[in-house]
Amino acid sequence: MDSGAGEPDVDRSDRSTVSEARFASLMETAADGIVVIDENGIVLAFNKSCEALFGFAAGDVIGRNIKIIMPPRYADDHDGYISHYRETGEKRIIGIGREVSGRHSDGTVFPVELSVGEAMTPIGRQFIGILRDLRPRKQVEQRLSHLQAQIMHMTRLSAMDEMGAAVAHELNQPLTALMLYLQTVMRHARSTGGTGMDPDRLVAILEKARAEAERAGGIIQRMRHMVEKRDPERSHVDLSQIVNEAIDLAAFVAQGSTVAIRRSFPKEPVMVDVDPIQIQQIVMNLLRNAVEVAKDSPGKWVSMAVRQDGDSALVVVEDSGPGISAEQSQTLFRTFSTTKKTGMGLGLAISRSIAQNHGGDLGLDPGGDGRGARFILTLPIGDGLSGNNTTGD
Repeated sequence: MDSGAGEPDVDRSDRSTVSEARFASLMETAADGIVVIDENGIVLAFNKSCEALFGFAAGDVIGRNIKIIMPPRYADDHDGYISHYRETGEKRIIGIGREVSGRHSDGTVFPVELSVGEAMTPIGRQFIGILRDLRPRKQVEQRLSHLQAQIMHMTRLSAMDEMGAAVAHELNQPLTALMLYLQTVMRHARSTGGTGMDPDRLVAILEKARAEAERAGGIIQRMRHMVEKRDPERSHVDLSQIVNEAIDLAAFVAQGSTVAIRRSFPKEPVMVDVDPIQIQQIVMNLLRNAVEVAKDSPGKWVSMAVRQDGDSALVVVEDSGPGISAEQSQTLFRTFSTTKKTGMGLGLAISRSIAQNHGGDLGLDPGGDGRGARFILTLPIGDGLSGNNTTGD
């Protein structure tokens, strides 16, 4: 031992033993699974968390290819990935966490989060994998998605409930017209004994009756689509058509308030990959809110515009109201925040959530100084390749 100042000499073998002990302690106490493999994919270490995660004892895995804990679709390509990295140095997963699938000893395939590190050792290159079971997180996400779908369904029911009287009035118009047309035909039939009525006039009256029946049926069908509970389903559709149908369904909320609803749609289709019912829910919510504000304003109008801006499709809803204060605009999209005397304040929060689940957003220009508020729904332009979506939406 050196008698001078400084640390005492420590034998290299002692330092190696200490490092190995630390590594062993880390392996055995880590909450996440830790597996170490060599550059040929052979397992060198497999900690207790890995044993619990995959159902294999360490002794059954160490010395074998890591593919033993991989489902076939990963196992078939794994050796090629390692070989490609050795030859090119191109990193595909090293240093980048990602979601992959693992295989339990009973054959069950389940999601895991994998992070891979690399170390050069005296016996060659080694790869250290940190694995975390994603099943608990997936269950929570699925539960949240289910709850969000439930809330969206409730808000649609609430909207229909609030508009109940207006819905009844809207349906009453075509049904009353239908009844009058049929009564006209019946009166002519009774007065003439079933003869003498001009066939062209009879056909014209019956055609009007058919059109009114179709109109009433269309109203009921759109209402049913809005309130029915179903899984989200995306399709490649024209945003202008979605908005136009939503306005037709909700326009009668403006009746009695003399609020004019202005429509501005482009000549060319604006195609998006969305769930039409969910987007119509957003439009109806924005329209109802705008009408509520505009009916007490001097102008009494609401503008609904659709347009395309680069790779984005926009729905712009503007009203003739006084705008929204800075204080209100800070909390407007928060759940349970509302400026209305009644209501739970779910509408805008859910609407923004739906927009974001579609890869878009819902923003606000609060207006003021004589200019009304402007809500802007942004959605990505569709490529026609989207399928069913199961996110809530």
